[in-house]
Amino acid sequence: MTIAAILTGKGNDVLTVDADTSAADAVTLLAQRKIGAMPVMESGKVAGIFSERDMIYCLAKEGPEALARSVRALMTSPAVTVEPEHKVLDALAVMTMRRIRHLPVVQDGRLIGLVSIGDLVKYRIDRIEKEADAMRDYIRQA
Repeated sequence: MTIAAILTGKGNDVLTVDADTSAADAVTLLAQRKIGAMPVMESGKVAGIFSERDMIYCLAKEGPEALARSVRALMTSPAVTVEPEHKVLDALAVMTMRRIRHLPVVQDGRLIGLVSIGDLVKYRIDRIEKEADAMRDYIRQA
């Protein structure tokens, strides 16, 4: 099971934000799309991740003035990324150890997708259910 398999089912559409975008505009994008994070791009590369969590921490520290800051100032950087060949279980382990919920998928330095912990857990559960169904069918036929 690889990240490429997740992207095959999920697709490669990724909302990104430029590093110079204001936090207020980035928050608006997150709210409109009902997502929790997005990759931050700079010179065509993933520079970091901007998440709800980043915004909350900054608001708690600086107050509403934080909304005027650039995403670059608030993002988590450097971004932890994976490649399409990365195994799902290894990606889950990285997310657990690093306490992160989103992994940009990069191939040859280019962003080609984004997976969330929810995507990986759903895929894993679906695979386990298919294996259990196959085992039940095998037992019934025996």
